[in-house]
Order: sequence, then structure tokens, then C-alpha cells
Amino acid sequence: SSGINAEYGETEEDFNETLSLIEHYKFPSLFINQFFPRPGTPAARMKRIPADQVKKRTKQANTIFQSQFPYNDKIGEVQTVLVTELASDGVHYVGHNKFYDQVLVPKKERYLGNTLNVKITEAGKHFMKCCVLDEGSKMSVPSSYSNPNQLRYSGTKKLVQRLLLERNITRPIFLILIAGITIQFLYIVYRANYKD
Repeated sequence: SSGINAEYGETEEDFNETLSLIEHYKFPSLFINQFFPRPGTPAARMKRIPADQVKKRTKQANTIFQSQFPYNDKIGEVQTVLVTELASDGVHYVGHNKFYDQVLVPKKERYLGNTLNVKITEAGKHFMKCCVLDEGSKMSVPSSYSNPNQLRYSGTKKLVQRLLLERNITRPIFLILIAGITIQFLYIVYRANYKD
């Protein structure tokens, strides 16, 4: 999710509502951007919020976001993940559940390209770790993939295809929905403030 902080006309009440939203939804990822008017646009002529206030608000929003661990309530859950790639730590593989959340899986080559039933044992800010309960099923992979590292790209694509077939909302679709809602919201705010 993304948020624009200290947009022209943002009141203290507006900002507090934004903080409440962040506290309530505990977003797994959140990009907090400071409002900056582009030269030559109507926003460039509007009165801006003082820079020290912008920095203060950005820090407050970021502090709340950084203090949250949205996956803690997932500890103990059983999930199905598709293992798609080597994790950046080099010690785990990355699996994705039906919400495309990142689940770190023990690095065993036979897991790559497989769906696994796992139990979440640990959670961090941007990930979950698990123990494998059973190995589920092998995804069909073209025989041309002799190098397991090539599965990194096809596995992610297969996951998205599989989720679409199951009619679950994938992260890309979710992001498109959020972008559409954001655009609608900004249009409503613009119309409310500049009816001429």
C-alpha cells in the first residue's frame, strides 16, 4: 500500500485519521511518500505544509508502521505454499501462500517448484518461517529446465496462474484495486476542493 503524507490542505485531523488507518490495518508493506507538487501544476501554487511538519508527520507514520508485525497472528497456522526461488539469505527457499505472502522454507532442493503444506513457526516484519508438514504436489515444469535456479521465474508465474485459476485475489490484482481506489479518492478530494 502507498500513502501520500502532508498533501496540501491536510489537517491535523486528516493526518490522525491516516495514523488510525495504519494502526488498524497493519499493512505488510507501506510506502509513505511526502507530498511534492510538480512544477507547473495547480498544486505548485498552493500553500504547502511547513517542511518540519512534513518530516514530523512522515516520521510518526513510519514509526507506527515499523512497530507492527502483521504476520505474528499467523504463527501456528497451516498454509499451502508454492516454493519458487532461493531467498536472499541463501539459507532458505521462498514460498508464497495464496495471498502471495513470503514464507521462508528450509532449503532442500526437492522443495523447489513444489507446493508444500507448512506450519508457520516464526514471523518477522516482512516474512514468515515454517516447518514442512508434507510435500503436497510437484508443479509441472517443462523438461527444458535443467537448472533449478531457472524455476525462480517460472515458479512465480505458475503461482500467479494457479491463484487466478482458483479465483483468489492475487497481490497484483489487489494492487491494481488499491491504485484504482486511490485515484478515485484523489479525484473526489480534488472535486471537493476545486469545483470550478
